[in-house]
Amino acid sequence: MDHTTAPPRLTRLTFHGPLSEDRAARMIRQLTDGASPTTPISVLDIGCGWGEFMLRLLEATPGATGVGVDLNEHDLARGRVNAETRGLAERVDFVRESAVDTARGPADIVLCFSASHALSDAQPPEHTTAALHALRRLVKPGGRVLLGEGIWQRPPAPNELSAMWPEASASEFHALHDLVDLAIGAGFRPAWIECANRDEWDHFESAYQSDVEEWLAAHPDHPLAKETRDRVDRHRSMWLRGYRGVMGLAYLTLVPVVSAASDAGR
Repeated sequence: MDHTTAPPRLTRLTFHGPLSEDRAARMIRQLTDGASPTTPISVLDIGCGWGEFMLRLLEATPGATGVGVDLNEHDLARGRVNAETRGLAERVDFVRESAVDTARGPADIVLCFSASHALSDAQPPEHTTAALHALRRLVKPGGRVLLGEGIWQRPPAPNELSAMWPEASASEFHALHDLVDLAIGAGFRPAWIECANRDEWDHFESAYQSDVEEWLAAHPDHPLAKETRDRVDRHRSMWLRGYRGVMGLAYLTLVPVVSAASDAGR
C-alpha cells in the first residue's frame, strides 16, 4: 500500500460551483456582447479560486486583463499554471489577499461566484447586503457584475436544516426575489436572472468528491483514510439529506445605475 500518496483535491472540477459548460459560455457571450476585440476590458474576480471562468472570459476578449483575489494559495497556484498553459500569464494576476475593503478596481467586469462572504466581515445573511454595496463600488460605470449567490429554493424543513452544516439556519440565505431586491437597493438593475439547475448541482457535488472517493477505494488502509472518509461521508450526507433541492445558486448579471454625480457630468 502506498502511504505516500495524499488524497487528491478537486481535480474533477472545472468550475468551483454548479456551473455547466453551456451556461458558462452563454454568460461569457452576454458579458462580452458588443465589446471590441481590442478593447482593454479589466476583469476583477473576487474569491477567484483557480479562476476558470475569468480565464475563459479573457480568452474570449483578447484585449482584456484580469486580477483574481483569493486566500487559498493551492487554488491560486492552479490558476497560475492554467494561465501559463493557455498563454494568458501576461494578462492575468492571481493574488493572495483578503477582499474585505479591497483597494482593487474599479473594473469593467466584476465576478463574484459564491464568494460574497469574502467582501465583508458581516455574518449571514447581512453579508450579502454588504457585499452588494462593495461590488457597486468595485464596478466601473457601464460595467457589469456577475454574482453567483446562494439562495433558498424553498424554505428548508427542520429535519433538512439539522442535516446540513453545524448551526445551519433558515435565515442564512435569501429567497431569489429578496436577493434581487437587495441588488436593486444597492444600486443595480438586474439585466439577467437565472439559477443553477438540478443537473448542474448533481454534477458539481459528484465531481467535488469523486476523485477522493476513488482514492479511498484504492487506499482503505492509508493513514489519512479514516479522516478523509469521515469528511467526505459527512459532506455527502449534508448534500443528500440536507440541502439537495433546497439550497440553490442564483446567477445575477447586474448593471450599475448611473449615479447623480455621473449624470451631472454628462
